[in-house]
Amino acid sequence: MAVRSPPGPVEYHDAVAAALLALALVLLPATAMGAPAAPGFRVRLLDSKEAFDSRDEIGKHVVVLRFQASYCKPCAGESASFARLFDRYRDRGVRFLAIHVQDTASDARRFVRANKINYPVALDPKLTIGNSYGFKGTPFTVVIDRKGEMVAQIRGESVVNRLPRILDDLLARPPR
Repeated sequence: MAVRSPPGPVEYHDAVAAALLALALVLLPATAMGAPAAPGFRVRLLDSKEAFDSRDEIGKHVVVLRFQASYCKPCAGESASFARLFDRYRDRGVRFLAIHVQDTASDARRFVRANKINYPVALDPKLTIGNSYGFKGTPFTVVIDRKGEMVAQIRGESVVNRLPRILDDLLARPPR
C-alpha cells in the first residue's frame, strides 16, 4: 500500500478554488433570480364593484401595497402623507392599494372618513393576502416592480420618508 504525502501548496490551492467555485455555482441561481416574486391576488375594493388584480399590473405599473388597520395609530398618523404620495405618483405609473387587515368593513370605512383617504382601500379580514406577503404587523408596505418582484418590504413607520426614493429609482428604469 502506497503512503500518500500531505497535499502541497498547489494541491491545497486547487482544492480551495474548486470548493469556492462549487459554492458560487450553488449561490449563482439565487442571486441571478433577483427579488422574490409577488404573490398574485384579486380583491374587491371597499364600497365598490371594482376589483384590484395584482396580476393585471405586472409589466405595466409599479405597485405599492400598504397593509394597515383602523386600530393602528401609526397608520392613521401617516395616512395624510401616504395620500400625498398617492397624488404625486398615481399619474406616473404607480398603483397604490391600502389593504385593511383584521378589520371589519365598518371600521375601515370609519378610518377612511376620519383620515380623508383618497387612495383605494380593500379588506383582508383573515390576513389571506397579508400572510402571503410576510405580514408581521401594521403598518407594513410592499413595493412590487413592473416585473412582479417584491423589491421592498418596509415594516413600521417612516414609509413616507423612504418610499419616494424607491419609487423614483424604479420609475427611472425603463419598462420591460
